[in-house]
Amino acid sequence: MSSNKFIHAIYNDDDILMDAVKQTRKAHHHIEEVFTPFPVHGLDKAMGLAPTRLAICAFIYGCIGITVATTMMDYIMIQDWPQDIGGKPSMSYIQNMPAFVPVMFEMTVFFAAHLMVITFYMRSKLWPFKQAENPDIRTTDDHFLMEVAVNDNEEELTSFLKGTGAVEVKVIEKN
Repeated sequence: MSSNKFIHAIYNDDDILMDAVKQTRKAHHHIEEVFTPFPVHGLDKAMGLAPTRLAICAFIYGCIGITVATTMMDYIMIQDWPQDIGGKPSMSYIQNMPAFVPVMFEMTVFFAAHLMVITFYMRSKLWPFKQAENPDIRTTDDHFLMEVAVNDNEEELTSFLKGTGAVEVKVIEKN
């Protein structure tokens, strides 16, 4: 885009926003971002966003967790310091596996949960003490904002967005 102008269309109802997003996409206007005070079901699909791959990361992190748990328990309980606890054999990991299942489960969940949080924050570019990038404070309370890129069609786009049910439309410039 040669221009750094955007239009902020503000809506006061999520159903009106959903219809506006669908109309805007149908009219082939580029929606930069949509800010909402709560998750709107189906908005990602209406915007044409690709499905998330975070579930793949969760699976990989869970596999790392169960691998770490298995390796750790084998080394600690079988290789390094074998003990006769309650008459259970301590010569092989497989013979002790039923006693190790809770630890394997907990380590799988631990790794998946903690690494998913880190991945989410890195992917979302959220860092401690990061300033909010919310363009309008009302989107944290009860309004919805759709940011649409202007491409030498400012007047047409403004009237189009007003026609979609926007309660307020304003043109802004970003650096």
